[in-house]
Amino acid sequence: MALNSQGESATPASCHPVDEKLPAKRLLPAAFQHVGAMYAGVVAPPLIIGPACGLGQQDQIALISVSLLVAGLATLLQTLGAGKFAGNRLPFVNASSSAGLASLLTVAHSAAPGHQIQTVLGAVLVGGLFCLAIGPFFGRLMRFFPHVVTGVVITLIGVSLMTVPVAWAQGGSGAPDFGSMANLGLALFTLVTIVVLQRFSRGFFKQIALILGMVIGTLVAAPFGMIDTSTFAQTSWFALPGPLQFGMPEFQPSAILAVCIVILVAMTESAAGMLAIGEICDREVEKKVVTRGLRVDGIATTVGSLFGGLPTSAFAQNVGVVSLTGVRSRFVVAVAGMVMALLGVFPVLGGVVSLVPYPVLGGAGLMLFGSIAASGIRTLSRAHLEQGHNMFIVSVSLAVGLIPLAAPKIYAQFPQWFQTVFGTGIVAGAIVAVLLNIVFNHPLKSATPKPVAQPATPEPARSAGG
Repeated sequence: MALNSQGESATPASCHPVDEKLPAKRLLPAAFQHVGAMYAGVVAPPLIIGPACGLGQQDQIALISVSLLVAGLATLLQTLGAGKFAGNRLPFVNASSSAGLASLLTVAHSAAPGHQIQTVLGAVLVGGLFCLAIGPFFGRLMRFFPHVVTGVVITLIGVSLMTVPVAWAQGGSGAPDFGSMANLGLALFTLVTIVVLQRFSRGFFKQIALILGMVIGTLVAAPFGMIDTSTFAQTSWFALPGPLQFGMPEFQPSAILAVCIVILVAMTESAAGMLAIGEICDREVEKKVVTRGLRVDGIATTVGSLFGGLPTSAFAQNVGVVSLTGVRSRFVVAVAGMVMALLGVFPVLGGVVSLVPYPVLGGAGLMLFGSIAASGIRTLSRAHLEQGHNMFIVSVSLAVGLIPLAAPKIYAQFPQWFQTVFGTGIVAGAIVAVLLNIVFNHPLKSATPKPVAQPATPEPARSAGG
């Protein structure tokens, strides 16, 4: 293989950036950026569901460890594949999805005392099988996602999830000093640090500006006592999750129905995430790619539930990392998956990542999710909004998708299944965009519809400052 002017391995001209194998000095920091971006989101669902199911401290730690392990193994399967179980082979992270947490909480609260976690995991097990069953057919629907639809969905992913880093910037929900000036100041400092690094650093350091900003923010927080080290006192060095460690799954029809709706929501978000990463990476996302990706979701959800895992889906924040840094190699994300799997079996290692204060994560997250929204706007610029009814489709879809963000309790009087679907702005906007596109643009008339995302050529290097 040829060497470039810096003496590093040059990527062959025929090698797509997604398949590029980076040298270790670039690969490892880029991978840890993904770990830093996803860690808090991976442990959030078990942190919420565990107390609702009445789990003790040790069971709670076990639930978190399973979440990390399943996230790592699912990401490895997604990026690298294993024989016939090939994933989408994109820089795509899979982990416990926050979609439908309200329904999972409802299942836990309605279950018999002492049987909450078994009822939740039984419903998740069936939900995983449901995902595997309809995944191949779900991929065929992707022809209904042209640029006018994908642009709306990607934009809503970034905008709707902005509440997450905003809560982190204030100290994390439930923090005693939530919203304090110290928390907001640390978040602002982290954001400004990343911006300065993006503006004035060069080459490799510009690509790892995100993780450098998080490290600097954490170091600045240390003298002010804003780093929580209690995790080390509560975790063991090694803990390998065992099957059925929470007891035999229990199957209740109402719980299964609720979780299957959650799975549909998660599949929609996962498909949208694949379209987004395809746009950013300049790689066409055909229906077979979506089908393979959803198959991994189904496998991870089904197998993971036997150990205590929750529904698995795409992780939008890592789409933002790819967009922001311009590093599109799937092997970078595979290494991140390997790290997450290790964090799952060595809980004490997860404590190192947990040292990053929530305000630091919030400052970095603002840039991450903003970059996702910017990718959606870039996609909409290719949707020919000046033609036909495309502007109308975008306007109505964005409006419907933003309703849950503007008024989170607006659907409180509606049935639970309706709240699960339309209470998620990303899904609500996607449904409306697809239906309006069918009504106004008649894609069904095309005898040979084109594959979905005709990807724009993104400029990740420029957006990352490269």
